Amino acid sequence: MTLIHCGIGYFCRLYIMYAIFKKEVQQFFSSLVGYIAIIVFLLVLGLFVWVFPDVNILDSGYATLDSFFAIAPYIFIFLIPAITMRSFAEEINTGTIELLTTRPVTEIQIILGKYFAALLLVFVAIIPTFIYFVTIYFLSSPVGNVDVGGILGSYFGLFFLGAVFVAIGIFCSSITSNQIVAFMVGVFLCFFLYLAFDYISQFGIFAGKSDYLVESFGLGAHYNAMGKGVIDSRDVVYFLSFIAFFILLTRTILSRRRW
Repeated sequence: MTLIHCGIGYFCRLYIMYAIFKKEVQQFFSSLVGYIAIIVFLLVLGLFVWVFPDVNILDSGYATLDSFFAIAPYIFIFLIPAITMRSFAEEINTGTIELLTTRPVTEIQIILGKYFAALLLVFVAIIPTFIYFVTIYFLSSPVGNVDVGGILGSYFGLFFLGAVFVAIGIFCSSITSNQIVAFMVGVFLCFFLYLAFDYISQFGIFAGKSDYLVESFGLGAHYNAMGKGVIDSRDVVYFLSFIAFFILLTRTILSRRRW
C-alpha cells in the first residue's frame, strides 16, 4: 500500500507540473507575447541573413550560415529575458506565488514546469530557421556543398545556449516582483556570461594557457566550439551544469518563501 500511495503521489505531482507547464504555454500563445517573440526573432535574423549589406549570405558569396549563428545569441540575450521576466515576478507581484508554493508539489517541479514552457517557445522560434539551411543547401554550387556538420552543431549549440539563458531568466524573475528589473538583470547576466570571459582573456592579464582557461569559462567559447561540428561531451556537460546551477538557485529563492 505504501508503494501504491507513493506512486499516486508521484503522478499527482507530475500532473501538477504538467498543469503549470500547460498554463505557461497557454499564456504565451493566448496573448501576443509568444507570437511577438517568435516574429521578432525571425524578422531580425532574416534581415541580417538575407537583407543587410556586407553580412547577408547573398553578398558574401558563400553557402554558410555564419552570420545567422553569430547574430542569434545577441538576439537571445534580449529576447529570452523578455520571455521569462514574468515567470515568477508576476506571481510574486499578484501574490499567487504563496498559493503555488503551498500546493503538493516541490519547488523543482514548479520551476521545471515554467522552465520547459519557456524552453518550448525558444525551440518553436528556432525551428522555422531550418528553412535557411535548406535554402543555402540548394543555392550552393554544386548543390549540397555546405558544411552540414558545422551547421547542425551550431544548431545544437544555439539550443543549449538558449536553454541556459532560459534558466538564467527564470532565476532573475524569482528574485523580484518587478518584471522590468527581472528583464534588465537577465540581460546583464546573459551578456556577461556569454562575452565577459572572452574579453577578459583578450586583455592578456594571464599568461599562456591561463588565458584559454579563462575564456573556457564563458558560454561563448562552448557555443563556438559546437559550431565546428563536433558535439563534445564536455560542452554538453558545461551547458547542463549551468542550467542545473541556476535552477537550484531559483529553488533556493522559492524555498525561502515557505518560511
